[in-house]
Amino acid sequence: MTDDAPAPPPGTEDPITLAVVGAHLSGMPLNPELQALGATLIRAVPTAPLYRLFELPGTVPRKPGLLRVGPETGGSVEIELWALSPAAFGRFVAAIPGPLGIGTLLLSDGTEAKGFLVEEIATRGAEDITAFGGWRAWIAARTTPAA
Repeated sequence: MTDDAPAPPPGTEDPITLAVVGAHLSGMPLNPELQALGATLIRAVPTAPLYRLFELPGTVPRKPGLLRVGPETGGSVEIELWALSPAAFGRFVAAIPGPLGIGTLLLSDGTEAKGFLVEEIATRGAEDITAFGGWRAWIAARTTPAA
């Protein structure tokens, strides 16, 4: 294989899988950003039980932060996997505001995917919502009147 091999034609590169955790989930406020980039939903899947999920204060729209903490204190969180072209993935990642970023998530089936993670400092004072099992369940609990 040589370094001067021609690049594949645009649009023929293998898609990149992106794991989304909160406001980019199907039906959530930022999901149209993914759709505008031509992303396609692959499936919903839980993470391995290595994470804590926090509601980040002061974000509009409301957003969670997923923090890897390890098996001693972590839980499993529902996420969605979306496929994007490499160019779309690059555009998407370039627009992510701190303290969020993209890292490698370990999924419950032992596979990995690039996905949203949060810097630990942003979780200080944030509400830990891991017990709800995911952002969608947390939003539902917040919008359902107490009995």
